[in-house]
Amino acid sequence: MTAPAPSTPAPAPRPGAIYFVGRVVLRPLFWLMYRPRIVGRGNVPERGPVLLASNHLASLDTVIIPTSAARPVQFLIKSSYFTGSGVIGRFTRWFFTSIGGVPVYRATGRDARAALDAGAGILRAGSVFAVFPEGTRSRDGKLHEGHGGAAWMARDTGAAVVPVGLIGTGSIKPLSHLLPGRPRVEVRFGEPLDLSDLEGVPDGKARREITERMMTAIARLSGQERSGSVNATSRD
Repeated sequence: MTAPAPSTPAPAPRPGAIYFVGRVVLRPLFWLMYRPRIVGRGNVPERGPVLLASNHLASLDTVIIPTSAARPVQFLIKSSYFTGSGVIGRFTRWFFTSIGGVPVYRATGRDARAALDAGAGILRAGSVFAVFPEGTRSRDGKLHEGHGGAAWMARDTGAAVVPVGLIGTGSIKPLSHLLPGRPRVEVRFGEPLDLSDLEGVPDGKARREITERMMTAIARLSGQERSGSVNATSRD
């Protein structure tokens, strides 16, 4: 069970030294294990706030994207990783804080808004923040409908929205990199979405349009079939 969010959210953490050390170690390791093919890395602006909107197929996605991007990337991370006790609890709290993780509590109400505010704060600071608009990972391999939180952050901060298509992460199994014909992972960064025509459009209508453009671009990059429904099959 997740803990309730603090009444006054702490400032969103920024990546520390462990994040950059981890990227140096993981990039060559992932190259050996998964032979990742990265396409369009130059589509991520070198400066300014960027919202990466990606499909979500596996837990590995939260590691593959930061190791593939040229700039540091921050994510929302389940609050349970920040609230554990004992030696392991202290270690996980230190680790996820060190990599700039933002704890997300319950998915509704005030706590959901606190998570969105934390993400918006990262963007306003000129950093890169990644989200999975589907909310949870897809177990059937289809691309499900996006929620409006990502569009709200984009609209509220003016961040560049870069769609990301992940291919192959959902087929990776433990030790599969040791077997012949091991799957190859592909990360595709699309061109930033042009949202200039939505200036002056009422917020609700604009958010719906931004969400649809995100999901259309993600589907094009990932090659996934769109389900036409919200993902309710996964809890992680």
